[in-house]
Amino acid sequence: MNLEKRREIFARLKAANPHPTTELEYTTPFELLIAVILSAQATDVSVNKATRKLYPVASTPAQIAALGVDGLIPYIQTIGLYRTKAKNVIETCRILLSQHEGRVPRQREALEALPGVGRKTANVVLNTAFGEAAIAVDTHIFRVANRTGIAPGKTVEEVERKLMKLMPPDYVMDAHHWLILHGRYTCIARKPQCWNCMIADLCEYKAKSPTPELAV
Repeated sequence: MNLEKRREIFARLKAANPHPTTELEYTTPFELLIAVILSAQATDVSVNKATRKLYPVASTPAQIAALGVDGLIPYIQTIGLYRTKAKNVIETCRILLSQHEGRVPRQREALEALPGVGRKTANVVLNTAFGEAAIAVDTHIFRVANRTGIAPGKTVEEVERKLMKLMPPDYVMDAHHWLILHGRYTCIARKPQCWNCMIADLCEYKAKSPTPELAV
């Protein structure tokens, strides 16, 4: 796929949604960090239901750390892998308090050192909370990048690297959100809604060609 076609794809996505953002609900970088940790192998809808109950009670590292694992679990037990996530969240809060004065670090290395935070989560926080050019490749972005031909790759790292290299620079900041939303609602996994797709004429998807899926 050439640069002109990529630029037109993102121009259309931007025209349809000029100010995209995450569907996770948050008001601070810390709330976003916790929501993204909880969202692993879970839907944003389920995470939002949990944090709507949690954040009015505890929305800072000190407040959530004070709950402890057993105190946090009742708020998040409707989310998959909640026991592991509860341990990661409590330990993350303790590290933020002891090493970062209760603030979410803006450095990738420091973010990825937190329990439950990998490259994808770090990219979401860096992009959405701190306005840095980063693309978090989840299962939706992995699928869309491969299926459309925007940035095909066999691994998450390869797709991320290609997106950062091949993306028209003026679209990098919001590309993460456009691609996730497109994959979540239009370019869905089992049967893409090509008939309802604003970029169908630019897409290189062939109906008989298998689309790589990211194992989660």
